Amino acid sequence: MRIHSFHSELWLPRKPSEVFPFFADAANLQRITPPWLRFEMVTREPVEMRVGTLIDYRLRIRGFPIRWRSEVTVWDPPHRFVDEQRRGPYRLWVHEHTFEARTGGTLVGDTVSYAVRFGILVQKFLVAPDLQRIFDYRKRRIEELLGRQ
Repeated sequence: MRIHSFHSELWLPRKPSEVFPFFADAANLQRITPPWLRFEMVTREPVEMRVGTLIDYRLRIRGFPIRWRSEVTVWDPPHRFVDEQRRGPYRLWVHEHTFEARTGGTLVGDTVSYAVRFGILVQKFLVAPDLQRIFDYRKRRIEELLGRQ
């Protein structure tokens, strides 16, 4: 299994203690997910975030309906948390979210380690471009929602 990595960063003019709660609220994932994915959280709110929390979603990837389950495997407020796919389209999906105090604000980092099904062509021509597009959208939405004090 070949593991790929994707990384994205965004600086926000707020302290980690102000930024982290936004990401700790699972309902906000829908607010920062591109509409073309038709993302819907299935797990009832409120979701208590901690190690072991399971969250179920429905979405569409390139028109195909997907059910996705994530488990929170690391919970370290307000510094970081990790969620891992337990059911979904990838062979492996580990998403680390970091929140680092930097230059009077917070550097928000996303690092995804993942493995795709069906090989390198799917990775190169479908998954990698889709991830870039999704995280570009996320950055814009997060800046709109949290970028001003």
